[in-house]
Amino acid sequence: MKKLFALLVALVLILGAVSASAEGVLEKIQKNNKIVMGTEATYPPYEYLDDNAGYAGCDIWLAQQIADALGVELEIQNMDFDGIIPAVQSGLVDIGIAAFTRTDERAEVIDFSVLYETSAQLLIVKAGNADVYATKEAMAGKQVGAQQGTIQSQLIEKALPESQLFELKTYPELALETINGNIVGFVVDSAVGLSMVAASEGTLEVSNFAFTAEEASFGKAAIIAQGNPDLLAAVNEVITKVVEDGSYQAAYDAAVVATSEAAE
Repeated sequence: MKKLFALLVALVLILGAVSASAEGVLEKIQKNNKIVMGTEATYPPYEYLDDNAGYAGCDIWLAQQIADALGVELEIQNMDFDGIIPAVQSGLVDIGIAAFTRTDERAEVIDFSVLYETSAQLLIVKAGNADVYATKEAMAGKQVGAQQGTIQSQLIEKALPESQLFELKTYPELALETINGNIVGFVVDSAVGLSMVAASEGTLEVSNFAFTAEEASFGKAAIIAQGNPDLLAAVNEVITKVVEDGSYQAAYDAAVVATSEAAE
C-alpha cells in the first residue's frame, strides 16, 4: 500500500511538472498580470537609469507599449547583457529588450520579433585620436573594445581581424579603459556612442574610421523563448504599429535629446 501511495504521489508530481512546463509564456504573463522584461540599463538612449534611478529610454518605452497592449503591468529586471538570453530561455524573464541585434546564431536558440530600429556602428576613441585610429591598419595588433556577448564583439573579429578583441561587462568600463589609453577605443551603436561622447566632458570622440554598411548596419529586435508563437505574434503586432505610426521613432528621438541634455 505504501509503495502504491508513493507511486501515486510521484505520478501527481510528474503530471504537475509536465503541466507547468507546457504553460506558455503568454499564459504565464496573463495569469501573473505582469510581463517581466530583462534588460541591461547602461545603454542610453535605449535603456538607462535616469537621475531618479528610474528606468528610461526608448526600449523601456517599447516594453511599456507591449505591456499596455497585453493589459498587464511591466516589471523590469536589470542584469548583465550576456545573461539576458539565458534568462529568457529559462523563464526567469518573459522578454528581453536591450538593443538586441538579430543574428542567425542567436536565432538558433531564441526567437526574435520583427525589427524596430536599425543602427550604424561607431568607433569611440580617446579625444585627440580621431585621426590616429582612422584605418584598419592603424589598429592592427592593438586592442579594440566591445561589451561582452554583443554583436560588436563579432564585428571586431570579422571586420578588424588584425586587431585584438577586448571585452568588458559594460560600456562605461570600456570608456574608462579608452580614456586611460589602455585600448584603442570601443565599438558601439551610433546613438549610444554619441551619447557617451556628449557625457564624457571632452575626453572621448568619434573616430574618423567607418565600417561599411555591409559590415555593420544592425537591426534591433525583442527576444522571447522559442515555442511561444502567441506571444511573438502579440509583440510583433505592437512593434509593427509603433514603427509604422512613427511613435517609436519619436520615443527614440526623445531619449536621444534627454540623454544629450543630461550630459550638458
